[in-house]
Amino acid sequence: MIASLEFIARHTRELQASGKKVVFTNGCFDILHPGHIELLKQARAHGDALVVAINTDASVRRFKGASRPIIPEQERAELLAALEVVDFVCTFDEDTPLEAILKVRPDVLVKGADWGLDGIVGRAEVEGWGGEVIALPLVQGASTTGIVERVMQKYGQH
Repeated sequence: MIASLEFIARHTRELQASGKKVVFTNGCFDILHPGHIELLKQARAHGDALVVAINTDASVRRFKGASRPIIPEQERAELLAALEVVDFVCTFDEDTPLEAILKVRPDVLVKGADWGLDGIVGRAEVEGWGGEVIALPLVQGASTTGIVERVMQKYGQH
């Protein structure tokens, strides 16, 4: 379900009140690839509901450069929401997901291991309220940049 951060925060509080564990992850999720799918499957395995916060197009441009995102935010949100392992999708426009994390107050915060535990935004806050922070291993060779490079090699000169 694609929803506002406020709606998701209210709903996740209800889930938590009924004893359910809420997992949160975030990212650009520009061109959805097997690395994203594996991260989402593993993240969801750590709880009962998975919230995915995606960077808005403006936020992606600030973070990745003017040529990104390739897929607009509404389409990225629709792709993620269609996945069985994803319960909620929202967007955030800030440079980091900290505000979204503070609103959702997940029991588990998950990122890819490329961030390292010390680099995960929201770690101190989530651990501060008794939550868990997990850095999951990446799928080797799976990246949006790699896909873009392959496409450019095959079709960029035509």
